[in-house]
Amino acid sequence: MKISTTFAAAALAAGLIIGSGCRTNQTPEAQLEDARITSSIKTKLASDVRLATLTNIDVTTTNGVVTLAGVVSSETEKGRIEEMARTVSGVSKVNSGLQVSGARQD
Repeated sequence: MKISTTFAAAALAAGLIIGSGCRTNQTPEAQLEDARITSSIKTKLASDVRLATLTNIDVTTTNGVVTLAGVVSSETEKGRIEEMARTVSGVSKVNSGLQVSGARQD
């Protein structure tokens, strides 16, 4: 399980780097660090939150500033995801655009 999680994180980081193209406002090192941060957050989310929630959350990182967007099922889940992002090494700030759906209240 540990190997597959590590492989998945590495594959995700590579995909993010390739998918982000050339950002002229960031050095290659900064782009790599941002991809690592995003990958780390998504890996933590995958191991902690429900799969349905994971697919509804978008994580982007620029210069260490993480932006979360999407829909979650409760304020508790929203807070847990925001805190999880803050604990990742290299994160300088978390901007949350997470919205709580009206489906369930904690």
